[in-house]
Amino acid sequence: MMSNELLYNDAVALLKKLISTPSFSKEEDGTATIIVQFLSRKNIPSNRLLNNVWAVNKYYDEARPTILLNSHHDTVKPNPQYTKDPFVPIVEDGKLYGLGCNDAGGCLVSLIAAFIYFYDRENLKYNLVLAATAEEEIGGVNGVEKLLNLEAPNSPFRGLGGGSDFAIVGEPTLTNLAIAEKGLLVLDCVATGKSGHAAREEGENAIYKATQDINWFLNFQFPKISETLGPVKMSVTSINTENKAHNVVPASCSYVVDIRVTDAYSHEEILETIKQNISSDVKPRSMRLRSSKIELDHPLVMAGIKSGKTTYGSPTTSDAALINSPVLKCGPGDSARSHTADEFIYLKEIDEGINTYIGILEQVLF
Repeated sequence: MMSNELLYNDAVALLKKLISTPSFSKEEDGTATIIVQFLSRKNIPSNRLLNNVWAVNKYYDEARPTILLNSHHDTVKPNPQYTKDPFVPIVEDGKLYGLGCNDAGGCLVSLIAAFIYFYDRENLKYNLVLAATAEEEIGGVNGVEKLLNLEAPNSPFRGLGGGSDFAIVGEPTLTNLAIAEKGLLVLDCVATGKSGHAAREEGENAIYKATQDINWFLNFQFPKISETLGPVKMSVTSINTENKAHNVVPASCSYVVDIRVTDAYSHEEILETIKQNISSDVKPRSMRLRSSKIELDHPLVMAGIKSGKTTYGSPTTSDAALINSPVLKCGPGDSARSHTADEFIYLKEIDEGINTYIGILEQVLF
């Protein structure tokens, strides 16, 4: 099944414009403007809050529940191993190259195409709210979370998190159905010792103390295993001492721990276990990015399964962590290509993404 040719062509053209416009997290002004202008040309009024753009279906009715269609237009910085210009959209052998094309530009333009497809339909069971959001790559507070906290009396985001409201978050899943995803907990840890001269038996080496704790992170396994997400995963990802002299025993050693949290534990439970088992001081950067899950019998999931899609638990974190309602993560592209040099998406994947979103929504909206 081919999607509407105009929808597909417009989606690819929009994605090329987004690639051509740098949109690092917190610097998405240009791409936000492009999205507003694109919707305007389709005679779709949109709203903008900071660098977040949102729109509602033509016959929006406050009495109906809402389906949020969300993806992000910010990107990471280009991988230093790029051989192509990351800001020049290049098509070769059926692939579109460019920074952010796979994560998550292809998903975003496919969701926008699906939103346009349903925009002026009357008598829908659900409202559709499109949200092209910022700061996803850094888990920032001025992205989708800003919209969900919008206090305007006519905000279409007010009901999300209860009742029949739910969301599709566009991330590269090969258009399969991520029915759960791990949350993220990042810890800044500091092991404290005592300074001394390296040539004498002086001081208390903070690196050795940190190493003992790091070995605990390496070997400890949380006993509860999630049915969909597997075990909690902890990784020490950086280590540093302020001391640069070769002959001084360091008095402190800092390190960072990346923890992928499943639905088997809360962030608070993870943190308490860690504090009971290591000597380092521990400070979480944020407790906001929780694991998420949508039930297999949810209408969105059932619609996707009927379309031949498979379900799985995602090890990566997305804006789904910030949406307090059932979320299906699904979209064209491959998560394995995200943040890689010479990032690309197959053009046929965009067509498949549009078809997938329309097919799922067709079954849910009527």
